[in-house]
Amino acid sequence: MTTSELSPFHLAIPVHNLEECRTFYRDVLNCEEGRSSDHWVDFNFFGHQLVIHYKAQSTEDTHTNSVDGKSVPVPHYGVVLPWNTFQDFAKQLSNKGVDFIIEPYIRFEGQVGEQATMFFKDPAGNALEFKAFKDMSLLFAK
Repeated sequence: MTTSELSPFHLAIPVHNLEECRTFYRDVLNCEEGRSSDHWVDFNFFGHQLVIHYKAQSTEDTHTNSVDGKSVPVPHYGVVLPWNTFQDFAKQLSNKGVDFIIEPYIRFEGQVGEQATMFFKDPAGNALEFKAFKDMSLLFAK
């Protein structure tokens, strides 16, 4: 399947404060809100369906793996954006006071797979990564 044939994914994630996370996805990430109930909310997450579901807060620690000497949270999710969109989005998030786990930076600069990436958490502690490839055709390059 090529990227032009991709279908939207559906992802459901747990949140311990539905209203706080609803505000974050709607007002900070600018995701359009869809259907909802008293225990879940649908969002248009960059063309994909993201559903936040209420779940009591967990005390589990976030697992991380070292990548480029940075502690990358696992699990995490996000979207690959066009290069210029990533830059604009990173500035918007910074202006809205988002606390980055890993500040926006460039990986593999000048190499195959050059990419911009950034990590932050939603109010429930779910880790998000947004990235962009300098050359989108190299998304799956080895």
